[in-house]
Amino acid sequence: MKKLKTLLLTGTLMLAPFILTANAEAAPITLGLSNWPGWVAWYVAEHNGYLKKYHANFKLVWFTSYMTSVEALSAGKIDANCQALIDTLAPVDKGVPIKVVLVTDNSHGNDALMVSNSITTFKQLEGKTIAVRMDSIEQYLDEYALTKNNIPTTSIHFVNMSTGNAAAALMAGRVEAAGVWNPWIQRIENKKLGHALFSSASAPGVIPDVVAARESVLKAYPQQFVNLSKAWFATVKFIKEHPKQAAAIMAPHVELSPAVYLTALSGTRLFGPKLNMEAMDPAEKNKSTSLYNSTKDTSVFLKKVGAISAEPNPSNFLDPEFIKKAEGK
Repeated sequence: MKKLKTLLLTGTLMLAPFILTANAEAAPITLGLSNWPGWVAWYVAEHNGYLKKYHANFKLVWFTSYMTSVEALSAGKIDANCQALIDTLAPVDKGVPIKVVLVTDNSHGNDALMVSNSITTFKQLEGKTIAVRMDSIEQYLDEYALTKNNIPTTSIHFVNMSTGNAAAALMAGRVEAAGVWNPWIQRIENKKLGHALFSSASAPGVIPDVVAARESVLKAYPQQFVNLSKAWFATVKFIKEHPKQAAAIMAPHVELSPAVYLTALSGTRLFGPKLNMEAMDPAEKNKSTSLYNSTKDTSVFLKKVGAISAEPNPSNFLDPEFIKKAEGK
């Protein structure tokens, strides 16, 4: 899911000018986003005027490289970023001053363990090779699927590849399985060169996506993040009520047709106010939507691969005050 290493720029773009200064009107708060339906949705907010309507003074900064956006936030080169919870925990563990202020979505089918057509059961995967970007969301989902189906991860050979290369290796028959995300899932299926043995649709809450922001910016402009939450909730409502119109707005930003993007959009469960409240409420920590629950489960994987030293305490990096105020609570 959404992991590359380059930044989309027209000409030469330096990130430094996008960093927030004291004059919020002269320098909007920068929000990084990349190619994932739950984040491309911000262009619906921009197109429909929700950012202006709710006085959310934000500039959307597009990254072709998802991981570059994560690194940019950690380095203080942007003010806020759309990123997966799993990729937020390592910076938090290392003391980067960021907080999660909004949940955009959960993956609901847009991440999958794709296998060759000859494989129809998990038992057939034993002794086979899975191509996947190691230490990533996709490896996490693959191991989750194997464990749920009683297949020891030690019985599988994992080979490190970028998502695009993993998909290409599966389609060429060089590996029996690949951990990928859309649009690679659709490409493999459309060419009839493989199918999903397991997807995030069968793993609710395993891959939550969030907006994380620098603490200094949150302290300086708290009302702006309340306004951003209001704009997001209006966006989610519009997309749910008008999915075809939303897909038509979003598709050009990722060079896909609206019809194709509509399918990708259906694999993302967008979070409105109710689900956001639920996700960040410690009293709801046993629900699949809970970030408390996701943090606990994800940390097991991250500790195993050496990405974190200890499980972060969600109460230290989740800040639900902005979504609460956006809903008048």
